[in-house]
Amino acid sequence: MKLWVLRHGEAEPHGVRPDPERVLTVHGREEVLRSAGRLMGEPLRVIYASPYVRAQQTAQLVREALGFEPELITVDWLTPDTRPTDVPKHLKDQDDVLLVSHNPLVGSLLGLLQHGHLQQPEQVQTAGLAELEGDLPLAGAMKLESLKHP
Repeated sequence: MKLWVLRHGEAEPHGVRPDPERVLTVHGREEVLRSAGRLMGEPLRVIYASPYVRAQQTAQLVREALGFEPELITVDWLTPDTRPTDVPKHLKDQDDVLLVSHNPLVGSLLGLLQHGHLQQPEQVQTAGLAELEGDLPLAGAMKLESLKHP
């Protein structure tokens, strides 16, 4: 199984509007497009995204940059407050998946999938893209192939 995890691009500051409604900045959009370029030629089958506006914008930019035809799938299990241990159960029987989400979930999920626990989260900047590979999306069962920042 191949799994990519993308943190949304830079968003407007906290307090401008409610957190779920924060939008990408111009710089954030540029970051996302640079990260999207790393997905060119990859065999993506599905893109799951958080319902938060900045994650939706990020996923849509990736979709457009790649010419990815299937619709985005918006899920409530990719929000910032989701427990990382809840995510793998949604990925059973899937392959070639892109998740678009937020910190702290992104860093904690990457640590969980690699190490099997939450004590070693990865540090992921905005629009950071991780590529993982493994037989199953289980705690400690995947290898981090790369983590690239724009």
